Amino acid sequence: MRRPSSPILHDYKPSAHKEARNKHVFPWFIAGLGLPLVAVSLYLALGPADEGEQPAAAFVTGNSSPLEVASISVAEPALELAAAAQPEESAIIEAVAVNGAESPAMAAGDDIPILHPPLALPPEFEKLTLTINRGDTLDRLFRRNKLDLGDLATMVQLPDAAPHLKKLIPGDELVIEHDDGKLMSLYREVDLTSALKITRQDDGFGTEMIERPLEVRRRAAYGRIDSNLFESASGAGLPDKTVMNLAGIFAWDVDFVLDIRSGDDYYVLYEQLYQDGEYIDDGEIIAAEFNNNGRTIQAIRFVHKDGRSDYFTPDGNSVRKAFLRAPVDFRVSSSFNPNRLHPVLKTVRPHRGTDYAAPMGTPIKATGDGKVIFRGQKSGYGNVVILQHGGNITTLYAHMSKFVSNVRNGTRVRQGQTIGYVGKSGLVTGVHLHYEYRLNGVHRNSRTVKLPQAEPIPEEYREDFLASVEPILDELLQTKRTKVAALSAE
Repeated sequence: MRRPSSPILHDYKPSAHKEARNKHVFPWFIAGLGLPLVAVSLYLALGPADEGEQPAAAFVTGNSSPLEVASISVAEPALELAAAAQPEESAIIEAVAVNGAESPAMAAGDDIPILHPPLALPPEFEKLTLTINRGDTLDRLFRRNKLDLGDLATMVQLPDAAPHLKKLIPGDELVIEHDDGKLMSLYREVDLTSALKITRQDDGFGTEMIERPLEVRRRAAYGRIDSNLFESASGAGLPDKTVMNLAGIFAWDVDFVLDIRSGDDYYVLYEQLYQDGEYIDDGEIIAAEFNNNGRTIQAIRFVHKDGRSDYFTPDGNSVRKAFLRAPVDFRVSSSFNPNRLHPVLKTVRPHRGTDYAAPMGTPIKATGDGKVIFRGQKSGYGNVVILQHGGNITTLYAHMSKFVSNVRNGTRVRQGQTIGYVGKSGLVTGVHLHYEYRLNGVHRNSRTVKLPQAEPIPEEYREDFLASVEPILDELLQTKRTKVAALSAE
């Protein structure tokens, strides 16, 4: 007898067959329904690109890798149906999670970005700066800082590195990176424009010379003298190096101790050197003008093809003379005087030279190119050096405290080279330098004698030089006008 079916279930355990069947059906249901919903959500979030146009929705296919993208077209009625079926579901997707990170929402049709893992940063090593002091050696510095001496021995054998490691002077710096004493790199500035870099490699150490280019800027300055050149230049903002160069350029025409007058002025156009935007040093003077006691002297730089610089007047004559006016830059204590009363003997004895009251040990410069024909002691002159110059001219330097070791009889010296030091040897009452200038054996007043001119600019360079003069003088003239206008406005 067939019993009527009861609404009450007698078996409370679900059928194993049914359970297994449900497990298979549910994922397919989700895949079939869920993916279109994702597409619908993307569509509603991003909207059509243009009115009346239905964009393709990007989605990740189920049988592809997670980052493979396919596109499908969704018909408008299907979109409306899906939207109506889930009115509560948000249609805005803020971000897509990729590898645990969130990236901004993408426009429809865009590729899903592939985010690579971050690149490994280079290892950081301990860095130290070694400054060379007097008596230091690299071996001593490496031992003191517990650096590998074997690495040092290897580096000093490198052909490109050896010249820059074996010769160091106080003040040089080495920047070193190391890993617990094991050298990883060494950096040393060789000069203003180059540096040595040594780096550890798989098969040893590699070297390279790094170029450090300089930027050359021009600067103009003006000064008016009230007391002396150096005080005036300091007030004009000129550094000591440029002031010394200025004095050196005009040294043949101006005695900066005796010839300077209050109201003298000067204009300077010079270079400044910069590296990586930072001021490094002053360069050479390009052009200068000195107005002294009613006379104007101009000097313009010309760089020879061999890189050597010299200064000439605008018409090509050298501002140099064959002789300097004075062997030291100090005041005259006793001038050339044929009728002078000798300070020790108290008798009338001619003073056939010029005395300069300079401190003990002041360097004495050769006033011209020449050859040493006497070095030693000479009666009341004390320690003396006598130079023979061209044109049958000789100069004498007396009362020295000591000589320069490499200045001996027969040695050739250059103008401006130090040949000895001021002292008080011989028949004197105090420290000073006695200087004599003789032409054909006859004493002449070194402060007033007409000095022989140096050679003009070589003929092969003359045309190039004259072509460069006008723009430089125009720039110097503009500096003068600017400075004069500024002074008038004060």
